[in-house]
Amino acid sequence: MPLIQLDTKINAPIEPCFNLSLDVSVHTGSMKHTDEKIVGGRLSDICEAGDTITWEAVHFGTRQRLTVKVLSVDFPHFFEDMMLKGAFASMHHKHFFQEENGYTIMRDEFNYVSPLGVLGRLADRVFLEKYMRKLLMERNKFIKEAAENQAFGLEEGADD
Repeated sequence: MPLIQLDTKINAPIEPCFNLSLDVSVHTGSMKHTDEKIVGGRLSDICEAGDTITWEAVHFGTRQRLTVKVLSVDFPHFFEDMMLKGAFASMHHKHFFQEENGYTIMRDEFNYVSPLGVLGRLADRVFLEKYMRKLLMERNKFIKEAAENQAFGLEEGADD
């Protein structure tokens, strides 16, 4: 079972970082390159514990659906979600936030199990773990930029 751990240092207060991470429109914005959209569950705003969302996106040339449930939310320090239905055998994502020296550290712990047993484990080693890490890094970069733009009063798309 691969475990992807990422730390992202954000020059913004913890509360907006947390809220942006739970905002479904921020998520779809960060995944535009996969043509991701919401096709069920919470359609807008900030997710709460118990919410489910079904995402549809194109990965590896195939349109796929993933239904996740937000298991718990402890504002502004932690939330977790897990896959209810989708391409993985299982998926569990923990999100941690802490303030440190005027910054917010956003930590992801993303666990998943690929389907297809030995073939899935081979896919993990060859390409899937790298692909998933890159997706998470792109999402985090989007959240970081949005939070820092808010913190410094910059409008989205403004020249830096």
